[in-house]
Amino acid sequence: MAEQTTVVLNDDVSIPQFGLGVFQTPPEATAEVVRQAVAEGYRLIDTASMYHNEEGVGDALRDRPDIFITTKLGNGDHGYDNALRAFDASAKRLRRESVDLYLIHWPRPRAGLYVETWKALVRVQHEGRVRSIGVSNFNRDHLERIIGETGVVPSVNQIELHPRFQQEALRALHDQLGVRTESWSPLGRAAVLADPVIVDIAAKHGKTPAQAVIRWHLDNDLIVIPKSVRPERLKENAAVFDFRLDAEDLRRMRTLDKTDGRMGPDPATATF
Repeated sequence: MAEQTTVVLNDDVSIPQFGLGVFQTPPEATAEVVRQAVAEGYRLIDTASMYHNEEGVGDALRDRPDIFITTKLGNGDHGYDNALRAFDASAKRLRRESVDLYLIHWPRPRAGLYVETWKALVRVQHEGRVRSIGVSNFNRDHLERIIGETGVVPSVNQIELHPRFQQEALRALHDQLGVRTESWSPLGRAAVLADPVIVDIAAKHGKTPAQAVIRWHLDNDLIVIPKSVRPERLKENAAVFDFRLDAEDLRRMRTLDKTDGRMGPDPATATF
């Protein structure tokens, strides 16, 4: 892999802009997939308690403290004391005394505990057990509430984001607040890869549609974590640092955005 880029979060922690997501990676396969990714030059691995594969990530990276690890709080672990216990359990599974980035996975507004949960993350950061803290799937009202009640701005909000669901309003809010946007489902569950605009842009640069979409995330200053368990796809997804999209490419990609483009759950109404 050509030298990849990093971005600096609002707490001065540097994070690779490109990494591997291990959502739905089978626990028994996770360690080998992560080892293969690291061999291809990946320096960021994104997991979660809910993925049930933190131990595989920890096994693969036990001797690699240089690899940036993100994990996330499980939905059943909201609440101040529960979140503290859950963090300790995740760190143990990851074999890390300090985790690089810890996120609240979903706000679960109906439970009404995400502010208390955020206060627990603030504590573990103050104690030096996590370098950076953030959230995932938070909407404007969730962000404004935790910031208003604690004064602590998340470093990252990891959200569903792909060419058919570009989340421009939320990204603008992130820019205003100093929150970095991280894209999950960055390839739109592969549904966007056959779009004629993307196919054409990819051909123009001698790249695959997936590479063109990943490059779109990078050129929009997003952190991106495509997932794969296939060695050839791991290599393909990483080969995106030797080209850039031009202004016309970016203009054409903006036309793909749809108000109904969301493919995953809506954080405002999700019941899990």
